[in-house]
Amino acid sequence: MLSVSKISKQDGSRFILKDVSFTQGKGQKIAIAGETGSGKSTLLKAIAGLAQLDSGEVLFKEERVLGPDERLIPGHKNIAYLSQHFELPHYYSVGNVLSYENRLTEEAANSIFDVCRITHLLDRDTQQLSGGEKQRISLARALIHSPELLLLDEPFSNMDMIHKSILKEVIYDVTNRLGVTCILVSHDPFDTISWADTLLVMQNGIIVQQGSPEQIYRQPVNIYVGALLGNYNLIQPSDLFTTLPGIALKGKSLFIRPEQFKVVNEHYTAMKGLVQHVSFYGSYYDVIVQIGQVVVTVRTMTCKAVKGEWLHITLSQDDVWYV
Repeated sequence: MLSVSKISKQDGSRFILKDVSFTQGKGQKIAIAGETGSGKSTLLKAIAGLAQLDSGEVLFKEERVLGPDERLIPGHKNIAYLSQHFELPHYYSVGNVLSYENRLTEEAANSIFDVCRITHLLDRDTQQLSGGEKQRISLARALIHSPELLLLDEPFSNMDMIHKSILKEVIYDVTNRLGVTCILVSHDPFDTISWADTLLVMQNGIIVQQGSPEQIYRQPVNIYVGALLGNYNLIQPSDLFTTLPGIALKGKSLFIRPEQFKVVNEHYTAMKGLVQHVSFYGSYYDVIVQIGQVVVTVRTMTCKAVKGEWLHITLSQDDVWYV
């Protein structure tokens, strides 16, 4: 459905995008992650035909997407781009804003309003809406044009947990009930990794890793990618860990997520560490443990340890990644 082939864009001598390539099939859910300034938004705009490329091409259903320098009105009629900086007309009801642009049947439009959870807002003035409600209305506004590809740029930014949860459900239904193919950009991958089939990680305008969210979470190509997806332990080669079955040094650092450590009863294969600190995060605890000269974070669902107590922890060879 979509083919992005070696696209590049420069700002002076600096590359905003450099040789970016990937493909997307119909129905495939792609999330793009990366730090601020990594090129995520520019990539979406290039796909939508809203940013002119210096080289490479974007093909949508085997036809090249033209840039703004090549069209009188920028954009592709079958690709909808929803920016994080959206705006609704003032002094109108939500229903009026949507009906003005709607070309669908009443049944089809109502289905979109239902999916976007905005049916109860149709009589509301656009100035009487929360940020989360405005975001869902802007999404419905994009969907009534029947796009085949939907590009969402930081849809969860500046949103409280309640409205973020609602919007996540909406986006899930947009892809699964309405059958719209979607690419979603977020600086916080935890907003997207449970939704996406494929995760692209960008740094300095380059895709540094792509694959399934689980693979990238457990096996990052470098520390930048690893840190982007959450807390981790990076342990220099140490004989302490070779006492565990299957753990080898390999001359590389050990990359271990906190939840991959297991708290166990005293055992000859376990490592003994002194608890330094315990932090409660609602659904889990993070326990700082010192093992010899090494300090690690252990994540556990239940924790009875307190500072100053000894803890026995272990992990399997499948829980260790080498970087």
